Amino acid sequence: MKKYNVQNYIRYKEDLKRSMPDEKFYDYYTRNEMVVKFMPLVENMARKFSTADFASGILSINDLIQIGNEALTRAVDKLEWDKLIDSEDIEKTLKSFFSKRVKGAIRRRIDRHRGNIRIPEHRLNEMRSTKDKKMVEMFFNSIFLSIDKPVKNEEENMYHQIQDKSEPYNIQILNIYLKGLMKKHLKDQEYEVLRLSYGLDCDKHSAKEIAAKLNISGVSNYVRISEIKKQAVDKLIDSVDHSQVLDYL
Repeated sequence: MKKYNVQNYIRYKEDLKRSMPDEKFYDYYTRNEMVVKFMPLVENMARKFSTADFASGILSINDLIQIGNEALTRAVDKLEWDKLIDSEDIEKTLKSFFSKRVKGAIRRRIDRHRGNIRIPEHRLNEMRSTKDKKMVEMFFNSIFLSIDKPVKNEEENMYHQIQDKSEPYNIQILNIYLKGLMKKHLKDQEYEVLRLSYGLDCDKHSAKEIAAKLNISGVSNYVRISEIKKQAVDKLIDSVDHSQVLDYL
């Protein structure tokens, strides 16, 4: 698990503040000045990603900032100023352009590093305080939380981030336990869709790859995969007793 280093983060923010270029028209900024000017945007996005459940404990906020800044630099190099200059709001256009590329780069890197299915420790603690079917629902929704779920928009203070204390041993047990429940309650196709989607004992597959592997044809085959995935998760929530979840927790 990646450790959260508050002091490094504070130093980064202080250095960034000192490095901010003077305000001027956008076409007067040098390449490096443009990158630095939008680094606070990257930092803000990285902070929100670092507190999202699907990213918890996978990459530190400092890692996420570095990944985001690399994506920002590439995006600055791809700017088409001839088109940009005609924009009614250049700053808004730039923020939108940079945000999409930074967010995409961070999401892809998190997804690459997620590996086995896991539950953040603070989410486990929440589950232990609930009862009956609510516990089951929280359990499976936390496990199968999609990488595509929007990052929280609310501002979260860096001191309030909860460090994930899950150990690799727990992750291994979770995967074995989860496969047992899936085999017991799901049809073969549902089992394979979840297994391939979330990388249980294999590399994660895209919806189109799963459709090809399971011979699910049609123009909207990837939509069908999403439907099967939701159907499978709903079936687990309906079929699994809270006592079975409590055994793991």
